[in-house]
Amino acid sequence: MRFVLTAFLMLALASCGLPRGGALQSEIIGNETETRSDIAIYRVSREMLGAMSRWPAPDANSGYKWPARGRPAADKPIRPFDTVDVVVWDSEENSLLASNGQNTVQMKNMQVSPAGTIFLPFVGTLHIAGLPHSAARARVQRKYEEVIPSAQVQLNVTQGTRGTISMVSGVSRPGPIVVDDPNFTILNAISAAGGPSGQIENPQLKLIRGDQTYRRPLQDVLSNPKYDALLLPGDKIAVEPDERYFRSLGAASKEAIVPFSRSSISALDAMSLIGGLTDNRANPKGILVLREYSPKAVRADASGPNNERSVFVIDLTTADGLFSAGKFQIHHEDTVLVTESSVASAPFLFGLIRQLAGTASDLSDL
Repeated sequence: MRFVLTAFLMLALASCGLPRGGALQSEIIGNETETRSDIAIYRVSREMLGAMSRWPAPDANSGYKWPARGRPAADKPIRPFDTVDVVVWDSEENSLLASNGQNTVQMKNMQVSPAGTIFLPFVGTLHIAGLPHSAARARVQRKYEEVIPSAQVQLNVTQGTRGTISMVSGVSRPGPIVVDDPNFTILNAISAAGGPSGQIENPQLKLIRGDQTYRRPLQDVLSNPKYDALLLPGDKIAVEPDERYFRSLGAASKEAIVPFSRSSISALDAMSLIGGLTDNRANPKGILVLREYSPKAVRADASGPNNERSVFVIDLTTADGLFSAGKFQIHHEDTVLVTESSVASAPFLFGLIRQLAGTASDLSDL
């Protein structure tokens, strides 16, 4: 008996040093009521989520930028390299344009110059690029009325090449696409290129326009027509895998780098992706999300985090904690730490005691 009691006391004293797979909540954040200069601590709740919705993004590259869809042209504008036919009716007795016995003059196959102009007899060089068909006809009409008051003008346009856009990668048939329709959109381009590659999980769209780069999940564009932006000549499009991830550590069922499988992931989604909590080890009141903000996002008031290094505490044992976890968004490079329960070592300790007690009993029988 003395041997067993001695062993029990030794194990009790050594229990604080038993191996663990993660930290205790108190080891990371200490006392939540204390004011700390090294980290900011926030308990995830309905009230906290309301205040957090007004915070700046965690870093300058967070979130998505995307161009406005644009307005489809009801009347396609004339562009350089279009071909224009102009017919002028001239009823004047001494016509400047028509020959004797004729009352019309046809000027065909006039190509709009790179500068957007055409040349018309007795009118000269006239700029018509950028005008819809009806406005261009009216401009030609006004110019001819200055020299031929009774002139009537008919104008026909044959579209030239509107330009090209480039499908860079992530589709079945990458390469340039000639765009003849000013209402040509992102989804039109992806369809013309054979659709996105089936090997890309959670595909993301990258649109390069001039010196601007825009990003958006393909699923967002498919589900919301306002994101199906009209394309401009020279646009470049790539379909890429989502490079975002979060880390899973501690008493989670899986410790890993976890890629984003959809455009947005909540804390509850993250729990599912990491396989839930480890039985008999995890502390469901101590799910910590560690996040580092840009220095520009730090605020002295409630309009942002008060420290670059912020820790968000989630309690999965309350209704408010569960509902709030479903709305708390995980960001790129967040660390989801499932802390250890303070009593997690008890089963292991009692098992050692039972094993030692059995050994002592065997020795006493000798």
